[in-house]
Amino acid sequence: MAIEGRLKNILAIVVTTRLTEARAKIFGHVLNPTGQKSPHKILWKKLISDKVAGWYPYDIKKDDPLVMARQEQERLPKLEMLKRRGKGPPKKGQGKREAKRNK
Repeated sequence: MAIEGRLKNILAIVVTTRLTEARAKIFGHVLNPTGQKSPHKILWKKLISDKVAGWYPYDIKKDDPLVMARQEQERLPKLEMLKRRGKGPPKKGQGKREAKRNK
């Protein structure tokens, strides 16, 4: 009687493992009998970078060094004018956050 019970348990375990293997093979799932973490879930997802990049138009300013240099040349005189009026960026360690800290 005890032998029959053990035999049924062994057969049940074998049948369920074979069934899960067959199911994984049919539906294309990855079999993970040990239950360890696997990156397969992340790799299975579709890449969305191309789709998201398609939402935004191509920006030629980023690729052309002449455009970037011209923008920098326009920025420098404006920054100099602001510094003369005392409206330029503060020196390192003298901004709003540092003023709050010293109170």
